Amino acid sequence: MLDATPLLRMYARWRLGRLARQDAVAEQQRQLLRLVGSAAVTRFGRDHGFAKVASVDDYQTAVPLRRFEDFWQAYWQPSFPRLHDVTWPGTIPYFALSSGTSSGVTKHIPVSQAMVKANERAAIDLLVHHVANRPRSRIFGGRNFMLGGSAALKPLAPGILAGDLSGLAAGRVPWWARPRFFPNGPLAELADWETKTRLLARQSLQEDIRSMSGTPSWMLLFFEELQRLAPADARPLGTWYPHLEMLVHGGVSFAPYRSRFAELLAGSHAEAREVYPASEGFVAIADRGPDEGLRLLADNGLFFEFVPTDELASARPTRHWLGTAEIDLDYAVVVTSCAGLWSYILGDTVRFIDLHPPRLFVTGRSSYGLSAFGEHLTGEQIDRAVAAAAEAIGGHVIDYTVGPVFQGRGHHLYLVEFQPSVSAQQLAAFCHTVDSRLAAANADYAEHRKGDFGMDPPRAKAVAPGSFAAWMKARGKLGAQNKVPRVVADGAAFKDLCGTLSVS
Repeated sequence: MLDATPLLRMYARWRLGRLARQDAVAEQQRQLLRLVGSAAVTRFGRDHGFAKVASVDDYQTAVPLRRFEDFWQAYWQPSFPRLHDVTWPGTIPYFALSSGTSSGVTKHIPVSQAMVKANERAAIDLLVHHVANRPRSRIFGGRNFMLGGSAALKPLAPGILAGDLSGLAAGRVPWWARPRFFPNGPLAELADWETKTRLLARQSLQEDIRSMSGTPSWMLLFFEELQRLAPADARPLGTWYPHLEMLVHGGVSFAPYRSRFAELLAGSHAEAREVYPASEGFVAIADRGPDEGLRLLADNGLFFEFVPTDELASARPTRHWLGTAEIDLDYAVVVTSCAGLWSYILGDTVRFIDLHPPRLFVTGRSSYGLSAFGEHLTGEQIDRAVAAAAEAIGGHVIDYTVGPVFQGRGHHLYLVEFQPSVSAQQLAAFCHTVDSRLAAANADYAEHRKGDFGMDPPRAKAVAPGSFAAWMKARGKLGAQNKVPRVVADGAAFKDLCGTLSVS
């Protein structure tokens, strides 16, 4: 295979020059006005007076915040699946099926041809930042492994298809890149996750894999399949894939998995690089090293607004954009896109660490807070506490979820799949560390836990290996972009989950 990395490196120099000169605030305003201009002829554009919108203020006055359900009922459901000039000009050819992590309900998110192109540009930007950090990279000298959903899409109507975002991406790799991606052909179209991972593991060992991308929890399960095929001492990824340069992760917080992946990457030439893709659009990419934030994609067909998380439920929340956002504040992300989403509440929360250029951390899901007893924990605080607790006992978390138990004063119960298995003493130490970390990070939690007055100490149950995968399989959500919910705040739903996982 011809190594196309020199061509990528030439493009990277041009792209990095543009990024270095970019005024992200001015670019975001340009993106918004282009989107508004493009959609002025649609039903949504006419309803909201897009012909008169000339500024960010005009737009925010004309268009209220909406969630998926609002768009579905008012605009998409009546003519679904053929959306023509409804919220975006022309006919929507694809729908991305969301993972339904928070609600459990699968959503059909419109994906236009313009959005397909935007996602392609974002993927190339990922490679641009990689070769900028690795001047001797030969990433296009081999195959780039996308561990995602099936590329075989479901037809909804003539010319209209649906699938998860990773499946859409896998099936629409540009022609020039197809020989450099894995899997393709029949392997890429397999829908059964267990069969697919078994066949991919065997075939991938015969390939020259240069990068790999996927959700951390599913990648770990895939690596277990590799371990069954490879020699017993072939644990580091560099042994399986000696030319691996990059491990791309996203979709969930990396904190609980960081130590395990550090072991897997030990001795290899690979770096871990985080991305922030969503079914609604590609938001940000790590352009520097770990823990240095993700750079917002300011010029890629999306306009972003940021609502303070404590105002999201209010009748008139403050709507910031890049021109008014501040660092070190928690915001809910709101997106306007080239697929006809307008001030759409994405469901994620972020915190800016820099604005020139804009870099952020993904801090969790707006629905992933836990406050069954008034403790007001955020998803980020829980993730960090679990990661610290696992490190303290020398264990690795494959997956976990936490929910409230309403017995006595009440407590949090953590259901955790560890690797390797842990002892009762280690589990007790895990709970102690989680408790102390949360008390240090959150004053409300600390007050509730003082003297065990408002809440009992957290408890944890180690579930059997494969338990979460089996649960996700039973729900029809095994693999691809699907994610185990980190927090199940509803007491009845959490009790059902405990029963399913045989936790008493």
